[in-house]
Amino acid sequence: MNVPRLVIAAPSSGSGKTTVATGLMAAFAGRGLAVSAHKVGPDYIDPGYHTLATGRPGRNLDAYMCGPELVAPLFAHGARGCDLAVVEGVMGLYDGASGKGELASTAQVAKLLRAPVVLVVDASSQSRSVAALVHGFASWDPQVRIGGVILNKVGSQRHEVLLREALDESGVPVLGVLRRAEQVAVPSRHLGLVPVAERRGDAVGAVAAMRRQVVAGCDLEALMALARSAPALPAEVWDAVEAVGAGRAVPLPAPSHNRGSVPDPGPQTPDGLKDALGRRAGQGVPEGPNVVAVAAGAAFTFSYAEHTELLAAAGAEVVPFDPLRDEALPEGTRGLVIGGGFPEVYASELSANAALRKAVVELVGSGAPVAAECAGLLYLARSLDGLPMCGVLDAEGRMSERLTLGYREAVAVSDSVLAAPGTRVRGHEFHRTVLEPGAGAEPAWGLHQPERRVEGFVQQGVHASYLHTHWASAPGMARRFVERCKG
Repeated sequence: MNVPRLVIAAPSSGSGKTTVATGLMAAFAGRGLAVSAHKVGPDYIDPGYHTLATGRPGRNLDAYMCGPELVAPLFAHGARGCDLAVVEGVMGLYDGASGKGELASTAQVAKLLRAPVVLVVDASSQSRSVAALVHGFASWDPQVRIGGVILNKVGSQRHEVLLREALDESGVPVLGVLRRAEQVAVPSRHLGLVPVAERRGDAVGAVAAMRRQVVAGCDLEALMALARSAPALPAEVWDAVEAVGAGRAVPLPAPSHNRGSVPDPGPQTPDGLKDALGRRAGQGVPEGPNVVAVAAGAAFTFSYAEHTELLAAAGAEVVPFDPLRDEALPEGTRGLVIGGGFPEVYASELSANAALRKAVVELVGSGAPVAAECAGLLYLARSLDGLPMCGVLDAEGRMSERLTLGYREAVAVSDSVLAAPGTRVRGHEFHRTVLEPGAGAEPAWGLHQPERRVEGFVQQGVHASYLHTHWASAPGMARRFVERCKG
């Protein structure tokens, strides 16, 4: 693969990566280029802004959840047929999974993609010291190629002159300067930026403002030349049909294990989804209606593009619906997927849609498979902050002062519609709610970091958990779910 590519990184969070990356995506897309957008790590929110900027699904590259071996294939899948790929990093350039060295860092992803790095530096409180900072980042790992710097939050023309003079000695070219007075305001709250789906009109305006700022302050020709300097990437393109085909022999659920035991660890329609729908008949997957309803809309915005592609490749007809507005599940629904999001923000609206809550209860009662993550887990509970939810699970949800955040190693402890006992996965927790469980369900996962505990619910055909997983790393989960839909 020879697609031109750039990784947008920074010395630390808050330096302006999202503004620069999103602005560059929009600027090059505005020139008529097909731009592939990627985000390092498990973040669901930034890819929504990337999608607005490019008109293509924003995709994640997570070396922890998917493994380093899948980073290049998943990148190649998303960037196939594009003129340029822009990868927004996570945290500081060399920051990764806690205690795991470079694993899941922006630096590791840049090396796996053989991509040049553009370092975005918050220069608001620096002058000559910026050269020492850039020199340190450029020399720390010889395998990481820092091809240029974009200076952010520059206060004045005189400030810019001082910074440029200092960086002349570093040998790293300045590819852009963004003024402090021209910063783009994007609202945030307890879990980061407000998602695009909640502020569509304002988000379009914010992306347009990022584009204008980048066009005015950056050397787009030099940035494109740097992107084109990336060498060929020797990677096989990830394919959803091949991925689910490798795990076709998936047993259906058997009796579950004890709740207290913890084994030792050992919606959009992306191009890939269209491909999977077009080719699945040739893979021996039975045709006919096999509708999997996928929650969407402002309350459920957390999803990975590959999930719907894998469901389609396994033989499902993926149909999105909005629990805030739709009073019934899509016609012919045989399975339900409810991902993450912000149900706490929309608890009153979700509760008020009693007709849909009743439809979910009836679907669960029929034995249909349901996969719920984080926000989906809360939606299936009896209540959230005192407001009635679906009541499928005997549990009460509420907001908390404590943020639960981090990568997790997990092993399935109950046989479910997603996984057989002993199935090992890596995932991510990111929530500021707690759930007080009652009785009547088995646990979904045994977690082994930062402490040893069980988590989630397996009940009838329901698998509900706070743990976010990336099915590209365990495509058998999608295949198993769709097989259960057919049952």
